Amino acid sequence: MEFIIFLSKLDKEILDLLIKANYILEENKIECLLNKEIKGLHNFVENKIIICTENAKRKTNYRNEKQRPNKDNFKTELVIRKSLRHEATHAIQKCNNNKIVGDIKNLEGKLHKSKKKALEFSTSNFSGNYAKEVEAYILEDKPKKVKKLLKKYCL
Repeated sequence: MEFIIFLSKLDKEILDLLIKANYILEENKIECLLNKEIKGLHNFVENKIIICTENAKRKTNYRNEKQRPNKDNFKTELVIRKSLRHEATHAIQKCNNNKIVGDIKNLEGKLHKSKKKALEFSTSNFSGNYAKEVEAYILEDKPKKVKKLLKKYCL
């Protein structure tokens, strides 16, 4: 799985915890091809997370360092790391009887305006539940919290 090369040490720990929680992680499946805007998916039924590495690379203008260095490749790392944490948050919610772990009123106030467009995309194009998506968009920027919540709710 190529996406692993983009992960930080902490994100690799999140990945390991997901695997311990019996999650299957896959990459660049048909769902990614059907919608080139998505960078990750959580399949609640199959306990599966799909990372759309090729979509993330295309969206961030990733260039292979050997072919032509690109100072913007850090954007690809960031998108893939956030995608993993976002989908891991949905796993945490599933482990919590399919409910958010935070308080929605408190969470909404923390949602950065730049993420509101992404929230709209998730809730209108997918079966995304508003509260769950708000929580996932907030926690995708908090890897330590995602790791802690995975341990608390899923292991």
